[in-house]
Amino acid sequence: MSGAWTPSPRELERQQVRRSMRRRSTLLATAAVVVVFGLLAAGVVSSPGWDRFTETFFAWEHAKASFPAILGGFWLNVRLFLICEVLILVVGLAVALARGSRSPLLAPVRLLAVVYVDLFRGVPTLLLVLMLGFGMPALQLQGMPNSGFFWAGVALVLSYGAYVAEVFRAGIDSIHPSQVNSASALALSRGQTLRFVVVPQAVRRVGPPLLNDFVSLQKDTSLVSAVAVFDAVFAARDYTAYNFNYTPYVVVSLFFVALTIPMARATDWLGRRALERERAGAL
Repeated sequence: MSGAWTPSPRELERQQVRRSMRRRSTLLATAAVVVVFGLLAAGVVSSPGWDRFTETFFAWEHAKASFPAILGGFWLNVRLFLICEVLILVVGLAVALARGSRSPLLAPVRLLAVVYVDLFRGVPTLLLVLMLGFGMPALQLQGMPNSGFFWAGVALVLSYGAYVAEVFRAGIDSIHPSQVNSASALALSRGQTLRFVVVPQAVRRVGPPLLNDFVSLQKDTSLVSAVAVFDAVFAARDYTAYNFNYTPYVVVSLFFVALTIPMARATDWLGRRALERERAGAL
């Protein structure tokens, strides 16, 4: 047999039909989007309080005036997020490994890990920030910082560490027991099995849900404003209290959205890639 493959007339006809169906589907989707969002925009713009609303939430002069303070405060949110992210990964993995330990001597550690996860997943993060941010400085502990920034960060680490620990534990439990048995047959200890076989695979599997948690963490750094830390939200609230205009809140929202959307797209991309790998392995 020689020569390149050429589609039959029947195949060409099928391709033409598929192209026509895709084109029609695209046109229908575009028309639906335009009609739905057009009607929504018309309903909002034609509302009686639209002019007052735009003056209160979309005033350009107030956006420009509040921008420098919000930008400085947002940098504090970013720093807090980067610091807490690393600590949360360490705490979460340590708690997950503690819960998965099998030695009878480590029973107290397992119990502490279970209590930690149940307790800090049950307390709302805002309450934890308020209790640590105001309560710990009141204790006047020697050698411990009294700044709200520090204790609000500790609250975020404790709260998100509990969630991330469960994500890691799910990844560890998803590793097939045959791989652990194979590692034992190769004379690997329990610690070596976790380090070289179980944990690397578990981390790859839980990558997308971990990123999802960090998208949420990035937004929850704004909770530190509740303990008088001058972050982006506090800066916006301060400006609003003096000028009776809510435009700075919109500016802060745009800052968080600008940082959250790339992380969300990266999470989607990692999820699709992990799914494609699993399907390729299944085939």
